[in-house]
Amino acid sequence: MSTEETRLGDPPNPADPAAERTLFGHPIGLTNLFGVELWERFSFYGMLTILGYYLYYSTAEGGLGIAQSTALGIVGAYGGLVYLSTVLGGWIADRVLGMERTVFYGGVVVVAGHLALAVLPGMTGVGVGLVLVALGSGGLKANASSLLGTLYAPTDARVDGGFTLFYLGINIGAFCGPLLTGLLQREWGFHVGFGAAAIGMALGLAQYVFFRRNLGDHGRTVPNPITRRELNPVLLGVAVAAVVVAAAVAAELITLENLSDVTTGVIVIASIVYFAVMLRSPKVSGLERTRVVAFIPLFLANAVFWSLFQQMFTMLAVYSDERIDWRIFGWEAPASWIGSVEPVWIIALSPLFALLWTKLGNRAPSTPIKFALGVIGMGIAFWLFALLSGFDGKTVPVLAVFAILGGFAISELLLSPIGLAVTTHLAPAAFRSQMMALYFFSVGIGTSMAGTLARYYSPDSETAYFGFSGGAAIVAGLVVVACAPWIKRHMQGVH
Repeated sequence: MSTEETRLGDPPNPADPAAERTLFGHPIGLTNLFGVELWERFSFYGMLTILGYYLYYSTAEGGLGIAQSTALGIVGAYGGLVYLSTVLGGWIADRVLGMERTVFYGGVVVVAGHLALAVLPGMTGVGVGLVLVALGSGGLKANASSLLGTLYAPTDARVDGGFTLFYLGINIGAFCGPLLTGLLQREWGFHVGFGAAAIGMALGLAQYVFFRRNLGDHGRTVPNPITRRELNPVLLGVAVAAVVVAAAVAAELITLENLSDVTTGVIVIASIVYFAVMLRSPKVSGLERTRVVAFIPLFLANAVFWSLFQQMFTMLAVYSDERIDWRIFGWEAPASWIGSVEPVWIIALSPLFALLWTKLGNRAPSTPIKFALGVIGMGIAFWLFALLSGFDGKTVPVLAVFAILGGFAISELLLSPIGLAVTTHLAPAAFRSQMMALYFFSVGIGTSMAGTLARYYSPDSETAYFGFSGGAAIVAGLVVVACAPWIKRHMQGVH
């Protein structure tokens, strides 16, 4: 085994039965990770699509009656905190448990969080539930993707196709979750909807345990075990951070109103620190350092993409509730079904994209170009929303929104599964899971920004809002196109 193979992932071992077995041409372990991520996304998006409504609907409607702008900021900040917590999940995998066990325990914590939302009343349930779901999802998300990367050899052209299939599982869950929780919420209340999310994650955890053997020995080792001497400063740092946060809340430096802004700032600072640590670490070789540098512009482009895309659960949730005519053959669907529309396109298009990347192999567009096209596509989709601003009241045709969200899906498929794949291959060996956590930091920045940006939306300024947001994304995508040759050179052989 070469040093390069060790860095990019545990290549299939002919003596390992899990490595020899395949399904549809891909490692059998993909099926296990496909399933657990499907159910985790079912629970996550099922809860997220009704969370904003729960926060700002009146108490008579079963909600908490928080101001709408504050509620959207909380949703954005929560999403950002989910991705911020991936650094903890990555660190635990790299230094304590290994990727495979961190995925399992992360799932257990997610179940506990959804149960808290379902059972505990008011802001107590929101606080306890969202913290637990954020921590559990952080452990599961960073490591499920990294674990999948270890199933493929570093030069395996199937990897983009494998991650695209993995992404199909994510979006089956994202499609089904809002459909069920939205109906349950409307008929029996928010807590029943949250309970369905808990049951979904429990099912995912059960199938993960049942099919655990499919992963063989992948992800069982701890690449950089922590020593007792190293652990004490970490525990002290956690205690200090907790005290600082508590003091900031007590001094009203952190409030519900500015939570999304604070979250964005924290993730930006954490990202800068993380890049600095990796680039200066003696455990990172010169080749690995060059690849980390190449990752920086992709990181920034990813943040821009998700700042628009994640408005599906902030601004577009309000847009769905107040502007879209959801009548379908005389029956009015729940507004929360906006969260299930885009995954329909993903489910339909994922196999086509997986086939396309597999067939093209090394002839496919480079990763920087795929990223650029994804960001530009999101900008164009926002411009298409601007064309609907002429409709008054709740009259925007749902079929028009369905078509535009197809643009969201194509853009997502050009960027997100590709980003997961390239991150596993650019990661230094000593920071494999933590590099994936850093990728999710860029998603976290975009997600928390989605909460901040949503405060500037109003039906009276739709044209300007969609036009400016879309234009900014298109400019960012064109910058990535211009930088693509430089990025590609610094990726040092990674496609």
